[in-house]
Amino acid sequence: MGCLGNLLWFIFGGAISALSWCVAGCLWCITVVGIPIGMQCFKFCFSPVVFPLGKEVRYGGGAVSLLVNIIWLIVSGLPLAIEHAVMGVILCVTVIGIPFGLQQFKLAKLALMPFGAEIY
Repeated sequence: MGCLGNLLWFIFGGAISALSWCVAGCLWCITVVGIPIGMQCFKFCFSPVVFPLGKEVRYGGGAVSLLVNIIWLIVSGLPLAIEHAVMGVILCVTVIGIPFGLQQFKLAKLALMPFGAEIY
């Protein structure tokens, strides 16, 4: 069921979300200083955004992660989080879309503070 669920997820929201994370990663990689942040965007784009069902996110990190998260939140985090939250609300309108909407809300939380987060 996980494979079918991930395939449906990709069709009904995963592709758009992954494209948003890729665009954010490309924009961060324009500067040399932003390359580590852009690489983090690409890392999250392919694993938890394209196929999130069955994955768990654990948050942690230190002072450096907090500083980078604050910069991320101001520049890219809020637009991505708002996108995921709106898509989650739209998906939760139907009973069938509720599991996918909950995944969007999980990704909205990840979009707010991605540095120091680990995917299991």
